[in-house]
Amino acid sequence: MATEFAVTWDYRCPFAHIAHDHVLTALKGGADWDVRFLAFSLDQGHVAEGERPVWDEPDRYPGLLANMAGIVVRDRFPDQFYSVHGALFSARHDRAQDTRQRSVVAAILTDAGVDAGAVLSEVDDGWPLETFRKEHEAAAADYDVWGVPTFIAGGHAAFVRLMDRPQGDVATATRSVERIVDLLTGWPTLNEFKHTSLAR
Repeated sequence: MATEFAVTWDYRCPFAHIAHDHVLTALKGGADWDVRFLAFSLDQGHVAEGERPVWDEPDRYPGLLANMAGIVVRDRFPDQFYSVHGALFSARHDRAQDTRQRSVVAAILTDAGVDAGAVLSEVDDGWPLETFRKEHEAAAADYDVWGVPTFIAGGHAAFVRLMDRPQGDVATATRSVERIVDLLTGWPTLNEFKHTSLAR
């Protein structure tokens, strides 16, 4: 029986990049998991109480674009989601590309083998923004999610900060994620475990 869990993302976050690299590496290596990838807006997370939400004025928040493109690929081109998801993270964090720019996102999609025009046309239709809003608000309401990456399993949720990428090592990636899910579902009494310093 496949292990089921969800994990939030926003392409802006370097720690989301690390965690999703683990998840994608393990899945591509054959991990028997049923993963739900949930978009969560760091922009909205920083909107002060009483201010207008980002969904009401998306033009002010160009960082939404890459995430909406990810939503479109996830929902309309699922066979290509893993490659696009990894490529959007990599463009932002490995190559310092400005994924707020439409032309940059289009090039990333094209390089990943996806019809960029079709994806961006779907973004322009408006439904990806509404999907983004619903996923963000549900995660916040149901699990008090406030950041990325948050793992959700067995009715529990935890923000997780991994420090190292798996560098293509499937065993390392699989073990890392399964440890996280095991803690969530098997030892939910552990609320916080944080090193006081980094060995670097």
